[in-house]
Amino acid sequence: MNRRLIGVAGVLACVVLVGVAVAATNPTLLIAGYDTATVGAVDGDTGESLATVDARVADGVVKQYVGLSATPDLSEGEGMLFVHGEEAERAYVMRDMAFPIDIVFADANGTVTRIHEAEPEPRPYTRYEGTGRYVLEVPRGWSDRHGVDPGDRLVIDRA
Repeated sequence: MNRRLIGVAGVLACVVLVGVAVAATNPTLLIAGYDTATVGAVDGDTGESLATVDARVADGVVKQYVGLSATPDLSEGEGMLFVHGEEAERAYVMRDMAFPIDIVFADANGTVTRIHEAEPEPRPYTRYEGTGRYVLEVPRGWSDRHGVDPGDRLVIDRA
């Protein structure tokens, strides 16, 4: 009886180790799905609507680590919204990215604090830094095309 239990425990331990190794090399396997949000950009002075995107919400550690790296491309009306628990200094990198993006940092009230244009690159990665509770990643040039600047606001409607 004890040998059988030891054998079963050994097999289970091997299965768990293989699962951990696979997840470590491909964390996208841990993601069950994304909530979505409509994110509008509005002029900080006039309140005029500047642009809207449908964004996948990255609100957990694994989703934030993977980000858009598992995405082959991003159309003009798409993005990813990173939601953090609190406003803080943050740094984003272009790990395993296939396309350029704008990285838009916004504080807890949605006010845009910083915008970076970022290109895919090999290691060592450039750190794109800013202050925010929210970070919106959209196709590169989106901010310029729609006139989104620091001081404007992101309005988030979570589905």
